[in-house]
Amino acid sequence: MANKPSIPKGTRDFGPVEMAKRNYIFNTIRSVYELYGFQQIETPAQETLQTLMGKYGEEGDKLLFKILNSGDYLSKVSDEELTERNTLRLASKICEKGLRYDLTVPFARYVVMHREELQLPFKRYQVQPVWRADRPQKGRYREFYQFDGDVVGSDSLLNEVELMQIVDTVFSRFGVRVQIKINNRKILTGIAEVIGAADKIVDITVAIDKLDKIGIDNVNAELREDGLTDEQIEKLQPIIMLEGTNEQKLNTIAEVLKDSETGLKGVEEIKTILSLLTSHLSPLNNEIQLDLTLARGLSYYTGAIFEVKALDTPMGSISGGGRYDNLTGIFGMPGLSGVGISFGVDRIYDVLNALDLYPKDSLNTTQVLFINFGEKETAYCLPIIAQVRQAGIRAEIYPDGAKMKKQMSYANAKQIPFVVLAGDNEIAAQKVTLKNMETGEQQLVTPEELINAIQ
Repeated sequence: MANKPSIPKGTRDFGPVEMAKRNYIFNTIRSVYELYGFQQIETPAQETLQTLMGKYGEEGDKLLFKILNSGDYLSKVSDEELTERNTLRLASKICEKGLRYDLTVPFARYVVMHREELQLPFKRYQVQPVWRADRPQKGRYREFYQFDGDVVGSDSLLNEVELMQIVDTVFSRFGVRVQIKINNRKILTGIAEVIGAADKIVDITVAIDKLDKIGIDNVNAELREDGLTDEQIEKLQPIIMLEGTNEQKLNTIAEVLKDSETGLKGVEEIKTILSLLTSHLSPLNNEIQLDLTLARGLSYYTGAIFEVKALDTPMGSISGGGRYDNLTGIFGMPGLSGVGISFGVDRIYDVLNALDLYPKDSLNTTQVLFINFGEKETAYCLPIIAQVRQAGIRAEIYPDGAKMKKQMSYANAKQIPFVVLAGDNEIAAQKVTLKNMETGEQQLVTPEELINAIQ
């Protein structure tokens, strides 16, 4: 007996209903991006490891899916190297490519390669799958879609403001209440400076970014393992546990960072963003909160960072992003600043499912099914079906002359709201019978009346 087929862990199939829901998500986000002047691009699923490695920090690099070279990929590997079993060294010889970990680094590579064709500032959006060799769990997959928007070639904080508006608009359209958390990597750098651990900024950000997941005691233990002294960890506590309004937090952290030029610059940037969002524009529908524990582990962020969490269902981050001042510098184009946001489509999908927030018309099912009574009746119906489709109504005819019960069961299973029947009487009257599958009501109508009734 043949083995039952399966799919890799951390991946999913999506049937017609699921795809209709996902397309509702894609179309909603796409329409908001385009309101703000963003244009769509795509990049290959695989990138060279030279492009990917070293861009996501040590932990991120471990989660890269590497692709074996074509052909005899062991031809350049000696017996000694095989026996040694040094995974990293072996990978460098047998793998030249990997699946993209996110859309931001490939976008940076795209900007450098196509610089002469781009009009700066360049606003792009991109929706494609990414892959991470992570441990699968609820809301976390190994293959998942991201929906990114980035602006490169501009230092203006108006870009951060617009991204916050985009996030707010998208989730307002979905009907999902969210909390938008914001911080600044310059503030985190300043904190590392004032506690005397400037060289440990990466370790500090990676550790405190896990606060929600592992708790303060485990964060402190990790900081201790990373080489911070008890005194430095003690100084960090009141900062990362800071409470109050955004204004109160900013005033407190500004006092703490008074001797750090970098830290104070981060405070000013956050103040500007929050001021623009609250003073000069329509207020956001969702709360924006300064969170000094927000670090976002990706090493390329240099300024404002943000993360979005749903309030009414347990789920991790469903959107996040930040400012990167020199991401393209790793590809030979220094000094090109950018800022971006990424929507986690798969997590948003789960949130909308959990809260049952999909509009009925988003499922894009067939709107009307024509029953097949035989060759003569089908020949009569086909021109009417063409007329209905030209009016923009999604219509189909049952392809086989099956029993009426089977055709009606098909309509019910697909949740088709209307059924059209045409027999001898309808043909003689040059009309059809339109049945509402929800109410059971039937009416004899002309093709034009049929279209009007469904529309």
